Amino acid sequence: MLEISVIIPVYNAGRFLEKSVQSALQFEEVKEIILIEDKSTDNSLEISKRLATEYPKVILFQHPDKENHGAGASRNLGLDKATGNFITFLDADDYYLPNRFDGEKEIFKDPKIEGVFGAIGIEYLTDKGKQEYQSKFKDNNLTTVQYHAEGEEVFRGLLSLTPKTFGTFFHLNALTIRKSAIDSHHLRFNEKLRVHQDSDFIIKLAYHCHLKSGIIDKAVAIRGVHDDNRITKIIQYSPQYNQRQHIYWKSLYDWACSNHIPDEYKKRIYLSYKSFDLSLKKGFTKYGNILFEAIKNPTILKTKYRFNYHK
Repeated sequence: MLEISVIIPVYNAGRFLEKSVQSALQFEEVKEIILIEDKSTDNSLEISKRLATEYPKVILFQHPDKENHGAGASRNLGLDKATGNFITFLDADDYYLPNRFDGEKEIFKDPKIEGVFGAIGIEYLTDKGKQEYQSKFKDNNLTTVQYHAEGEEVFRGLLSLTPKTFGTFFHLNALTIRKSAIDSHHLRFNEKLRVHQDSDFIIKLAYHCHLKSGIIDKAVAIRGVHDDNRITKIIQYSPQYNQRQHIYWKSLYDWACSNHIPDEYKKRIYLSYKSFDLSLKKGFTKYGNILFEAIKNPTILKTKYRFNYHK
């Protein structure tokens, strides 16, 4: 039987937290729900304390200094505290659906499978949130991959190295991973990334662990879309977007170098990193650097982050 630790970072989520926790409590497989309260400015701490008092499976932690450290650091603290043999994550404004672990129950019978991922849907909680989400993601109401895959194919797909489009992202809410796999590879979230630390973690996880797709054609969890979703507020290819993408791809490139991953993968990561690096330069320096890089690596002009997008 699965014994699952659900890790929920909590920051200013007082309006949503109880529904999120209740959605995890419905499963017999859930051993514990770990709330990491990150110095909220609303009533999240009070709600977290009440839930931990009412439900034995709910355990509340704060950072040792009781300060705000971000979602990555909060998830890392949850990983340190987890005692289940499987780990899942849940954002405090999202919730699980009743089929959340249906795929896992069968797939994890194979001992070589270290992680399973599925699809998530969305629920519009405010009109403004809906407008911001649809302006960026169109009518994409299901965050999922395009076909079933496992092992190295997942990693290659996330880097857009497969013959057909796999999909560049699946959500943490739909990921279940053996704790032993996380621990054996010393995997943690990059706490320097205030955004994209989930994507950074997933890429590294897909390289080090044997992942397999689960339920990808219908949602196993729901993401709440509202006015305060940070990721939808960033305009694509704006200076802010380029800066955050640069930091994210730099994190992956540093990891690729330190872990000596195969050149094919390292080059793919480098080209994305360098593309955003060049997008941040200005004037003649920018175009001189683009010319130099294009001569050295002509394939950079064929990446999905081509320079005509960077204003």
